[in-house]
Amino acid sequence: MKLFRRDSRPKETSSGEYTEQVLILTPVRDAAHVLSRYWELLYRLSYPHELISVGFLEGDSTDRSYTLLRAKMPALQREFRNALLWKRDFGFRLPPGADRHTHEIQLERRAAIARARNHLLFHALDNEQWVLWIDADLYDYPPDIIQRLIAVGKEIVQPHCVIEYGGRTFDQNAWSDHGRYHMDAMRDRDLVRLDSVGGTMLLVRADRHRDGLVFPPFPYGRENRLARQDHFGEVETEGFGIMAADMGIECWGLPNLEIRHNPF
Repeated sequence: MKLFRRDSRPKETSSGEYTEQVLILTPVRDAAHVLSRYWELLYRLSYPHELISVGFLEGDSTDRSYTLLRAKMPALQREFRNALLWKRDFGFRLPPGADRHTHEIQLERRAAIARARNHLLFHALDNEQWVLWIDADLYDYPPDIIQRLIAVGKEIVQPHCVIEYGGRTFDQNAWSDHGRYHMDAMRDRDLVRLDSVGGTMLLVRADRHRDGLVFPPFPYGRENRLARQDHFGEVETEGFGIMAADMGIECWGLPNLEIRHNPF
């Protein structure tokens, strides 16, 4: 169900050297406790706000996420080029007392996340040149993160998500060599090839999504030589990385451009 959408024609801009439009997409579930920090970081972005659209899909929350998002829409519509919100429940619930990283529930959990990402993407993507996926529970990232990611000149690129700057990788879905190496083992290089990507923050050339690159909600790529050898395919962002390889598209990471995840 579409809740908010306004005219997608760009505003008059004074953005100078910046001309490309960016769509920031964030799937949301049970994020009420982190949304105030999310708004703070979003408003702090130094990329011209008249070139940024923001889109949200809330689903399966048991808290006030939907109410808070809906209340924020008018302000976002005034601040950015476009603001969009949808609600869609996929029926996934964490078992009572279970941690969201428990191995036994990962396939079902991440399949639901993949469906949420795809649903949001298919509804929100308009004529933007870039899609920037940002998780709701990031705690810190540089205000110029969009400029720095676009400047890399790659079609798919992500920063390095950690809990503490200089610490271990938080987003374990970003890896190379069949999952043997994460970005904390690659800090000797500024730019590295990744076989799989994470979704805490991920910049994608929008045309690659239009070409059919999505987030598989089922195990994908079992026969791909890049997939982990002990798996029956990859799901969600990891499946995205394998699908990108199948399409001849490379994924890249920036080990020394760090962003912080909420430490909960």
